[in-house]
Amino acid sequence: MIILGIILIVVGYVAPVPSIIATIGWILLVVGLILTLLGAVGRPVGRKTYF
Repeated sequence: MIILGIILIVVGYVAPVPSIIATIGWILLVVGLILTLLGAVGRPVGRKTYF
């Protein structure tokens, strides 16, 4: 999610319509960082079982 956010930010600033794509990229980057920090602290994120 973090890598996708970075890619969208770069594409957003290169593309002719940067506002929408770059904004989505920043949102994905922030959400990815928050999930990474919560996972590093040891707090379970998401479902415990997938089946």
